[in-house]
Amino acid sequence: MTATTPTAHAPAFDPEADTAVILIDVQESFRHRPYWDAAGFQAYMARTNALLTGAAAQGLPVIRILHTDGPATPENPFSLVSGHVRPMDELVQGPIAAEFLKRRHSALVGTGLSIWLTEHGIRRLIIAGIRTEQCCETTARHASDEGWTIDYVTEATHSFPIQHASGVIVDLAQIKLRTEVALQDRFAQIVSVEQALARAGRREAIAA
Repeated sequence: MTATTPTAHAPAFDPEADTAVILIDVQESFRHRPYWDAAGFQAYMARTNALLTGAAAQGLPVIRILHTDGPATPENPFSLVSGHVRPMDELVQGPIAAEFLKRRHSALVGTGLSIWLTEHGIRRLIIAGIRTEQCCETTARHASDEGWTIDYVTEATHSFPIQHASGVIVDLAQIKLRTEVALQDRFAQIVSVEQALARAGRREAIAA
């Protein structure tokens, strides 16, 4: 089943903006997974909030994506009945242009997000969220293949250590580096928060 939930009262944003922030899966569900690790989280959240604050100041639409899947039980933190499929408490309060629920890794699959972006003339996407190498990277690759220009703000993405089949633990810094290598100059440009916001203001530089 596909779940798509636009906000009931979408706040105003600059109708001439052709850049949108896609905030992916920054939700309380992750705190209730066994792999939750707070290392690096505060730095990540500070950068994310800087991005959201800057986007609001420039009138850029912020699209919030939340993930739900698995059994509809309170024990499953990604189930809607768990109460955890909601924005993380540390996120700065700001205008949200639309909100979509997804059930796949890419935020473009089965959500209606691509329709919203097209209808609003969005050509550049700023990608941020959780997890760096999973839903954020997958969305960036998918959106690039669909024709959007992608700015990937690695410092405004977060993830958790992963154990390789060999037993080696891949830490957060290594995950972010691998993602940047995979995306740079093929699917996205790797940028800082400040660079992403500055690039959003140069609309004339984006090819039609």
